[in-house]
Amino acid sequence: MSELPEHVAVNREYWDGVAPQWVEAGERSWNEEVPSWGGWGIPESDLHLLPDDMTGLEAIELGCGTAYVSGWMARRGARVTAIDNSIEQLRTAQRLSHEHGVDLELIHGNAEAVPKPDQSFDFAISEYGAAIWADPYRWIPEAHRLLRPGGNLVFLGTHALVTVCSPIDGSYPISRRLERPYFGIHRMDWREAADDPGGIEFTLTHSAWIRLFRTTGFDIVDLVEIQAPADATGSRAGISADWAREFPTEHVWTLRRTL
Repeated sequence: MSELPEHVAVNREYWDGVAPQWVEAGERSWNEEVPSWGGWGIPESDLHLLPDDMTGLEAIELGCGTAYVSGWMARRGARVTAIDNSIEQLRTAQRLSHEHGVDLELIHGNAEAVPKPDQSFDFAISEYGAAIWADPYRWIPEAHRLLRPGGNLVFLGTHALVTVCSPIDGSYPISRRLERPYFGIHRMDWREAADDPGGIEFTLTHSAWIRLFRTTGFDIVDLVEIQAPADATGSRAGISADWAREFPTEHVWTLRRTL
């Protein structure tokens, strides 16, 4: 077996360690009758990340965690494969899928190199997962390889504005000032963060995302920049509800494979 890239190995160790902290959230999401998305729980009726009817579709979740998104897709009729870098997250996913009577194919692996043939899927999705924990210059072309022509990729991740407003030392809260350069953002190493040390995350400028999509062979169907609801309170990962009502904390890209 070839050696894992550094960020994949670091994030595997990190997520295996924190997986117990995400069991309760996974259980809540598996129990949801109607999906909600991201840190602010935006309802599916507002974002439309999933087709209403997925009957007969082959779908994959890239970086599934506890695989509740995969469960939502299976309940809409899809045949679902889910891959995650953390074996401990997958243990929870397997337990919950069995408890809910949902059949999923679960793979322990890296979403940048999925052990599936070309053009295996009609639909791919990542809510966080690969969307922030995998290198976009690797996982976006891999998602393209996995999709059939006309297939859609939908992903939700951290907005670039959060990155440039994050204090250099990784402390909370997120600032209302620009704390680091916008141009050149890509790999963010949070292992030594002052508050809530984590793994290695990725994001790009909007122009870099668009260039990557175009050169890979995706058309952009939609972009949504998420705003916290008017009644939101508290904070998420150092981002207050007040901040998130004025500035986007997350983005959702919807893409279609054209080539």
